[in-house]
Amino acid sequence: MAPRLLQNFNGGRAHIVTSSLTAVEALEKTLGKLGVATVYPALVDGRAQIDLAALQPERDILFIDGDLDNPVALDTDAGAHHPPVPVIGLVGVEAPSRLKHLVQIGASAFLRKPVQGGAVYTALFLGINQFLLRGDLRARLDDMDRRRRGRRAVVKAIIARMTEAGVDDDEAYEWLRRESMRSRQTLEAYCEAFVTARAGPLDEPVQFRPAEPSAGKR
Repeated sequence: MAPRLLQNFNGGRAHIVTSSLTAVEALEKTLGKLGVATVYPALVDGRAQIDLAALQPERDILFIDGDLDNPVALDTDAGAHHPPVPVIGLVGVEAPSRLKHLVQIGASAFLRKPVQGGAVYTALFLGINQFLLRGDLRARLDDMDRRRRGRRAVVKAIIARMTEAGVDDDEAYEWLRRESMRSRQTLEAYCEAFVTARAGPLDEPVQFRPAEPSAGKR
């Protein structure tokens, strides 16, 4: 089930990363009306001094100025991780490289500078809820990948059960399913443990010794 859309942002905390405070005056005022506190992280050489790992996804929101060259301490190369909180881009210069950079650091909504108060709620709604939907989709994909990899263990466990108990594949599967429920594990996790417990004796190599010569032979 997809996460419920969030519509009330009271109690939130916005970290506004920008060097142009006059461009975000309306943003701070409107966030205050919505019950969202505002923080301005200090900038050193254009980079915000903020511990991204300490941010709380259920509370914090990042507003990042796309006109800054290196606004947060993130590696935006392919495969890099996004901040653990919703990111809303502040757009001044609409150059493709600037917009691409905001997308690479996880922006899921945008506000034009100077910010107009009437656009803030929409950006918050889109940015936060898109962040929640992305996280839900990522969790679903991870679960599907885990189950796909677990299918191999299920097949091995069925074969092992068929061999041990002399039953057909349907009976073996039902037995494994019942045992996994009894142990309060997923079928894949139980089958993996079931196969691992039998891997030692099954996988031990057979040791062959050369035949001893007959008594009458030299």
